[in-house]
This record gives sequence, C-alpha cells and structure tokens, in this order.
Amino acid sequence: MLEAMRRRLRDLMKLIEKQKRKPIYTDFEDDLGNEIPVALPGFGHGTDYAKFRAKAQAFLRAHRDHIAIHRLRMNKSLTAADLAELQRMLAESGVGGAEDLQRAAQESQGLGLFVRSLIGLDRQAAKEALAGFLNGKSLGANQIEFVNLIVEHLTEHGVMDAAMLYESPFTDLTPRGPDGLFSSTQVDELLTAIEQVRLTAIAV
Repeated sequence: MLEAMRRRLRDLMKLIEKQKRKPIYTDFEDDLGNEIPVALPGFGHGTDYAKFRAKAQAFLRAHRDHIAIHRLRMNKSLTAADLAELQRMLAESGVGGAEDLQRAAQESQGLGLFVRSLIGLDRQAAKEALAGFLNGKSLGANQIEFVNLIVEHLTEHGVMDAAMLYESPFTDLTPRGPDGLFSSTQVDELLTAIEQVRLTAIAV
C-alpha cells in the first residue's frame, strides 16, 4: 500500500508550483587546528604482512607439486637445497620483499616451517606421522578422537606446538588435555611424534 501511494505522489510532484529562493553565501575560514595522528584498523605494517602471508599462501598452493613444496606436504625431510629453492621461488614470485621473507623465517623459526604452516600436511601424511604412536595400542573413543584432532590440525596448519594440546578443542574432550586420556609414557610418545613432524620442515 505504501509503495502504491509513493508512486501516485511521484506523479503529482511535477504539479507543485516552483518558488524562487535566494542563494545563501558564506564567508569564513576553515581552521583545522593541530594534526593528531590516528591509527586506522585495517591499515599499517601488520596488515601489510598479513597480505604478504595471504599472497604467499596462494602462490605456494598453486605450486604444491613443486618438489620442495611436495616434500613439505608429505612430511619428508627438507634438505638445504630444498630450502634454497623455496627462498628463490618466493623471492622471484613478487609476493613480498626481502624484509617479509626475513620476518616470516624469524617468526616461524625457519622458512621451511613458515611454508609448511601455509600449505599444511597431506592428510594421509599426517595420519602416517602418528601411526607409530597408534601401533600396538587399544585406544578408547575419546583417545581416538583426540588423535584425530591432531591429524586435523596438522592437515590444516602443517605444524603444531605441544602447548596447543592443552587448549580448545583438545580440552573440550578432557580438561587436562592429553594427560587426562593417556599415561605419561604415552604422552611423551605423542609429543615426540608431533616434534618429529616439525623437524622434517627444518633443513638438514
């Protein structure tokens, strides 16, 4: 009903008698005052680095079949030659400058770990990384789910800090993390398996 009324009024608008209005003039100076720097969210150095990470991730995933990247995805030990090739590829790709690459390597404790964090692990490779831990054990449902969460994380992020086992979603299964599901010996074995995944991304 309102839309029908609007259309009818629109047709009547042209019949309204026009009136002349005098123009209004202003004459004043605009005083800006002292400048105050303001940090805008979404801009700045941090955002530039985030853009670099996004570009690097897109580039690396587009070249996931390259031998060095493939080795990282399949949890194979990275060589010095592989690391040099990754450095060259990223430098020549134009996704970021030398400072970005240096920061990435420093914050990730190595360029190999940085690349792995962007491309993740092949799911089957992640499962095989934990196969040694699973062998010979009869695990309950919650224990299996806990290990599956680790596989999911490694598949998505490629590496894992042991401290994350004591955070959500792992503590959603048990507030004490792995200590609430496994014996101390089993926890040590699990941490060793996770650390071994990290070591394969460090050039030897």
